[in-house]
Amino acid sequence: MRSAPSTAAHPAAILAIILVSYFMILLDNSVIFTALPTLQAELSLTPGELSWVQDAYTLVFGGLLLLGARAGDLLGRRRVFVIGLVVFSVASLLIGLSPAGWWAITGRAVQGVGAAIVAPASLSLLTASFPEGRERSRAVAWYGATAGIGASLGLLIGGALAQGVSWRAGFFVNVPIGVAMIALAPRFLGETEQARGRFDLLGALTATLGIGALVFGIIHAADAGWVSPVTIAAVGAGVVLLVLFVLIERAAPQPIMPLRLFRSRRRTGAYVARLLYLGAMIGFFYFTTQFLQEVLGFGPLQAGLGFLPMTAVNFAVAMVVPRLVRRLPDSVPLLAGIALTLAGMVWLGRAGVAADYGMDIAAPMILIGAGQGLAFAPLTSFGIVGASTADAGAASGLVNTFHQVGTSLGLAIGVAAAAAVPAGAGHPARLAAQVGAALTTGSVLLVLGLAVVAVLIAPADLAGLRDHRGRSRRRGDALGVAAREGY
Repeated sequence: MRSAPSTAAHPAAILAIILVSYFMILLDNSVIFTALPTLQAELSLTPGELSWVQDAYTLVFGGLLLLGARAGDLLGRRRVFVIGLVVFSVASLLIGLSPAGWWAITGRAVQGVGAAIVAPASLSLLTASFPEGRERSRAVAWYGATAGIGASLGLLIGGALAQGVSWRAGFFVNVPIGVAMIALAPRFLGETEQARGRFDLLGALTATLGIGALVFGIIHAADAGWVSPVTIAAVGAGVVLLVLFVLIERAAPQPIMPLRLFRSRRRTGAYVARLLYLGAMIGFFYFTTQFLQEVLGFGPLQAGLGFLPMTAVNFAVAMVVPRLVRRLPDSVPLLAGIALTLAGMVWLGRAGVAADYGMDIAAPMILIGAGQGLAFAPLTSFGIVGASTADAGAASGLVNTFHQVGTSLGLAIGVAAAAAVPAGAGHPARLAAQVGAALTTGSVLLVLGLAVVAVLIAPADLAGLRDHRGRSRRRGDALGVAAREGY
């Protein structure tokens, strides 16, 4: 079943449906952060149960992304996109109605299922709807900007709703938005051609369980330590399952994750760099929110507003990226973006109990926002560059898989680093030290991300640019010869 030609007739509507849907699922990665204290009090959650309100979402989201991408290839991406929106919207309603903690945690896991379907389908539909070149570059820039501001706006919206209405409102708001997107998607989005084949269920199972076990083990280490039998067993099982997953994919006739996608240095570098970058950024959002509320004494709404300098700069810079990449290789803004984020993270990590919001929080946030605005669009475009139409779903699935797995692993590592800070000081002082430790860990992840881009992406990107210029020059010379000879 081939796409309807309506995709070319309504580019603004197509982009709006895709971005609003993607924004909605990214929003729920962070909308809960500024509402955690009120949610914990109302549902009488223990600290461990409270952490699972977030972890249940990210674990299922990251674990099922590859299966969601494959489902779009086999069943049609528009159909799967709509199904994912239905699941996500119903789960949001159920979370908002939660009478107890177990209900909210279960609802968040179901939400993760819907998000794992919507996220890869949204990027695949974007690449299918916009032809390669200027139109797609602009669409990908908007997609990258959405990824960049989704988390920070989630904090603002979550804080405003938690303080003004209820923590439940942050989930109820998804329902009318989801219903509108479900109604509009069949009208404006063309259906993609369905690939022949079947689901790689064994691959999907080992990938999901492997990622879940690895993240669970790191999260458990924050409370029980790295030598805990449960931690060792979970991390070991995760590694074994992921190795088994790779072996299954090598032999599978129709793999859920075609290993040929990793033959490209640029794509491989983009996946790994995205994982490291998001691992750093989730720690920034999670711990800075706590710093603002429990060290500086901000309320939920004030804490959300505290991220506005970063959000505004992020969006403004992201909109300039398409013009930059017409003059520079994509790897240049990517390197600059990660470097700016690193500088802001190091600066912010030095804030203590006597921190001044303007100089110690807002100023480094501006650097982090500028870095995000520069980095996200190139990370996205490098993740799908050169992928064939048949592999578009798998490539977009990997972009989002490494995004969510990076978020899950990064939060777990940050929590473990914060837990290692010795007790003894008063709560504000110890929390400030924990935030500093977590942000320092995030800075290390950014250094590794910078190295990955410098080694894997930049050389291949510059070589590709030289080849392109060489072909253009040869084509120009040939046209000049043809003109002179009268052809």
